Amino acid sequence: MLLGATVLMLTFGISGLAHPAYSEEPSAFDEGASSEQQGGSDTTGIYAAAKIQYSGSVAKGGRTGNVTSADVNWTPPACWYAPYLGAKDFKAKMSKSIEDSLNTPGMGGTAGSAIGDVQRHYEDDYGWTDTPGYKDYNVDKDGDGMFWAGVENPNEPDVLKRMSCTDLPFWVDNGEAPPPQYEQAISPEILAGLAYQHMQLPDTKVTLAPAANTKVNLPTWAWLDKAVFDEVQATAALNAPGFNIQATTTAKPVSLKMEPGTEDAETYPASGECVINADGSIGEPYATGKSSQTPPCGIKYLRSSGDGTYKLRATITWDIAWTGTGGAGGDLPNGTFGSEQAITVQEIQAVNR
Repeated sequence: MLLGATVLMLTFGISGLAHPAYSEEPSAFDEGASSEQQGGSDTTGIYAAAKIQYSGSVAKGGRTGNVTSADVNWTPPACWYAPYLGAKDFKAKMSKSIEDSLNTPGMGGTAGSAIGDVQRHYEDDYGWTDTPGYKDYNVDKDGDGMFWAGVENPNEPDVLKRMSCTDLPFWVDNGEAPPPQYEQAISPEILAGLAYQHMQLPDTKVTLAPAANTKVNLPTWAWLDKAVFDEVQATAALNAPGFNIQATTTAKPVSLKMEPGTEDAETYPASGECVINADGSIGEPYATGKSSQTPPCGIKYLRSSGDGTYKLRATITWDIAWTGTGGAGGDLPNGTFGSEQAITVQEIQAVNR
């Protein structure tokens, strides 16, 4: 069972692929409702047409999802290189004005005094080490390839975007991979990171017995049925004319961590980490006759919550991996997502006669 079957198509302005797979017709992910956001202002070439499209369990409206990486050092891609414009369209944009040239992706760090050298680079075959120049913007090869340029991830901090993808737009022939020095050219692995960033995980509300009200020193059983949560998938795909790559991230629940919301409590097990059972469930449902047993997953509160409540936090850890075009794939950092429940803990009232 897949959760959250929604579709989001998000255009970052330009998008593309690192190791293109040629196809006559780009595939589509068009199940369910969809929405689209257009980046940039150009209306020509692939700049306005190419999309990174999300499907499956993804956040709506282009927002990032609620999955939190367990690896604090992991970050989603800040930017990538992708097809931008054909030769004639690129020449038209660069030839309009200095302002238009400076607004071209990859030109943000170009000083106005250097724009002349940049134009010579594309017009007069002016190059640098490992960066050959072009003659008349490669217009004689129009239709046989495209200029690629940097695309910034709108959900990442500006400081990361400014430090990455600073190379000038470069030419790639149709069906060819970008030169190896452009390590951030769009790829299934980059798409996997973007799918991870937008993945939407289900809320984690555990079943409790007793439910919202429990008693001091009375073990509270906690469990999650397999039917309540299951593996989640999110896909990011590039569908440009003649090009087609994708990556799917799959998250599988592996454990539940219980945090009582007070130090005056004990968890079962003592670590508070309830592992997943063989049947995909977590914990064990309470049943009549088990009141004297210790729950395999649960909590015992040692003090009343008084006139208030304790905030029980239940967090699921998800094992996340990805597969992509051409048999690519691998692991991504574990993800976590949790939610809180209000728990009232009362004193057991004794009656003296």
